[in-house]
Amino acid sequence: MKLGDRMKQREGGPAAPAAEATPGHGPAPALKLVLEGGDEGHPADPLAGLKERASTALFGRLGMRLFDASLSEDQLRTFVVQEISGIMREERAPLTAAERQRLVEEISDDVLGHGPIERFLADPTVTEVMVNSDQPIYVERAGRLHRTTARFVSQDHLRRVIERIVSQVGRRIDESSPMVDARLPDGSRVNAVIPPLAVDGPILTIRKFSKDPYQVADLIGFGTMTAEMATLLSACVRGKLNILVTGATGTGKTTMLNVLSSFIPEDDRVVTIEDSVELQLRQPHVVRLESRPANIEGKGLVAIRDLMRNALRMRPDRIVVGEVRGGEALDMLQAMNTGHDGSLSTVHANSPRDTLARIETMVLMAGMDLPSRAIREQVASALDLIVHVSRFRDGTRRITHVTEVEGMEGDVVTLQDIFLFDYSAGVGPDGRFLGSAVPTGLRPRFASRLADLGIDLPAAVFGGTDVLAANRRGRR
Repeated sequence: MKLGDRMKQREGGPAAPAAEATPGHGPAPALKLVLEGGDEGHPADPLAGLKERASTALFGRLGMRLFDASLSEDQLRTFVVQEISGIMREERAPLTAAERQRLVEEISDDVLGHGPIERFLADPTVTEVMVNSDQPIYVERAGRLHRTTARFVSQDHLRRVIERIVSQVGRRIDESSPMVDARLPDGSRVNAVIPPLAVDGPILTIRKFSKDPYQVADLIGFGTMTAEMATLLSACVRGKLNILVTGATGTGKTTMLNVLSSFIPEDDRVVTIEDSVELQLRQPHVVRLESRPANIEGKGLVAIRDLMRNALRMRPDRIVVGEVRGGEALDMLQAMNTGHDGSLSTVHANSPRDTLARIETMVLMAGMDLPSRAIREQVASALDLIVHVSRFRDGTRRITHVTEVEGMEGDVVTLQDIFLFDYSAGVGPDGRFLGSAVPTGLRPRFASRLADLGIDLPAAVFGGTDVLAANRRGRR
């Protein structure tokens, strides 16, 4: 039983029910600020007032000693625990010895750990945490932003937490390098910006990742994809087609890439390449590579392009690139066109057609003065499938396009939609979109290639013949 529940029982009231986890893809729940120290949509700890007073008193006593770099973590923790114990005795709160000890541990973790964001990091319903200096913290639940009452005591406290996070992964942040991408031990992605770039104080953004990664069944349950779509994508990954997951920021591209990666056979050697490790592959033979920024002298840079070239010498069966955003697009296309089939990656784009334009631009960023037709021929030859994910205004993430890259017609790369989102179903009374992606009725050209490999796709995946006749507009 939780400490808050025991306190309520001691007061004669019923125990509060445990908070129910809401998947990040579902509709937003009813929102209300429940208790002092809580946040919207999340009841506060009944002891929040006591913890807040103790924390304030602790900072008043210790001041800048909390940020004394000469003290080791163990020395600082011992010192803080002693001070908190004294403060709790002065409070004379009606707590048992066990409750008092737990409260001391929670406050010390709050001060010496990740501060006021510690409880948001432990909350499975929170998918993103945004800290704007010492102002109120914002969190994302069910795809929507909520303002909380929690905040850091000072900018110095926030700066210390940022430095602790980035130092754990061998990164550094200071005035000469005021931006950094890092990660928490559980894989959650961290971005931090400090002055002089952040005018109003340090900025910290954490995108959390589930300890238990979403599986295909989860995404089908959320409405992100349909069972027919999952059947098609599973066949495409097992058939070693080259697939791009596209979408805007925060649409769930990395989650979708994780799900697609789960279809990779366990006997394949997989090499992943990322700026900051985020992928959570479950195969037994996975080699993870991470890029490295330049040091303070401008040396030691290891870019995604360097890792791409090195990965080709590592005998990979699959190459999974976390995100393509620059000149590495050329290396990725060349890898796909030189026998490294089954590659997966993500690209920021607004539509499948926009994806092709972005890739063409990124190839030019490699410094090669290539004609547009040569780039498009490489794209048409390398890519097989584009899976486009969108975040709707109801907070849900849905696959809106599953599009085949057919080839070239003149100077244009031709695309064919296999699945398209049906917006005609409208919006429900709860504000949630009722539609889903439906097959256009067009059978992709790669279906025969999969059949040659012994992977048969049921005709029901692509819809009936009536759908085929009614949806010729799907080809463009």
